[in-house]
Amino acid sequence: MPRFEPFRALRYDLAALDLAEVTAPPYDVINAEDRRALVARHDRNIVRIDLPETEDGHDPYDVAPKLLAAWRADGTLVRDETSCLYAYQMRYTMEDGTERETLGVVGALELSRPGEGGILPHEQTTPKAKSDRLEMLRVCQANLSSVWGLSPAAGLTDLCRLDRAADAAWDDEDGVHHAFWIIDDPERIAAISAAVAAHPVVIADGHHRFETSLAYRDEQRAAHGDVPALADLAMTYVVELADEQLTVLPIHRLINGLPGGFDLAAAFEPYFEQRPAGDVDAGIVGRLVAEGALCLVTAAGATLLVPRAEAMTGARDLDTSRLDVALAALPEHELVFQHGVGHVVDRVASGEMDAGVLLRPASVEQILAIADGGERMPPKTTFFHPKPRTGVVIRPLI
Repeated sequence: MPRFEPFRALRYDLAALDLAEVTAPPYDVINAEDRRALVARHDRNIVRIDLPETEDGHDPYDVAPKLLAAWRADGTLVRDETSCLYAYQMRYTMEDGTERETLGVVGALELSRPGEGGILPHEQTTPKAKSDRLEMLRVCQANLSSVWGLSPAAGLTDLCRLDRAADAAWDDEDGVHHAFWIIDDPERIAAISAAVAAHPVVIADGHHRFETSLAYRDEQRAAHGDVPALADLAMTYVVELADEQLTVLPIHRLINGLPGGFDLAAAFEPYFEQRPAGDVDAGIVGRLVAEGALCLVTAAGATLLVPRAEAMTGARDLDTSRLDVALAALPEHELVFQHGVGHVVDRVASGEMDAGVLLRPASVEQILAIADGGERMPPKTTFFHPKPRTGVVIRPLI
């Protein structure tokens, strides 16, 4: 089972900076407009390091480590004196008005390869994102954001709940309330570490960060020998594997570049029974779950797609796998991953994309079963909501 340890975090100076202004969503959910807004909010926003751009003629991979060093030197970022764990909570309201909470703990999790039993990935990754994150690790020599892990350790949530005011709390641009607590009590650290280390950890989110951390660890071992090192572990946000602590949303698909006049609905007919979907609104995903369907969105309207069992032989019990069966029969096209029903509808209505397919979310049980069986879901199957902010804590590797 993997070790889970405290570490000396690098953090923003809370006496001088508001985490609402300087933290950011994970790099892979930020578009160009989002990035500009974050930088406009504060010039010390972590997005300038975690998602760097060319500045003053310097390459992004030069910009990131220089900014990190400069902000450490001028006191923007300060290092904790002792090794700690960090409780991190997100409170949010679902579209139906339900109040939800995710509470977990940030620490350093020992890396292990799939099949070794300690860490269980559940989703495939794409090469381009991995190469970018590996180069960022090389130049910054720091875990800038956490892998998100799930632990079956019963009672972990209670161990992370502290009976005192948070060390920092703020609301983000989506109305999610974030709070974190520095855990420096040796007894509580020992109890949390033991609870996490007693079970395998399933990777919920951050598969690219996990795989690039493994690659970086192996590079360091090749260069310096198989000796204990900070790169043997990766910063990880661990949450108890419990339905009340997790909200899993689907990542939908956009399709573009089909031949002019191509009838996508007709092409899907051998794989899905079809009927009108009516209005596509905020409740559409719940309707899809209830009706056992996907939803095709085109400029002509929306159509429910009910999988034909005989056409799905060999596909996993996942909408991403079912859709992949049908997509394989299409002419060459571009496939784009998109979270949020509204974004899919808007991009199709504007003519930017030929069509969209709305999917149902994978369940926590499906994620655990697939990971435990040593399999992987197709890339971008799950979207855990909400996302922990980048910049709350950073873990230096030197």
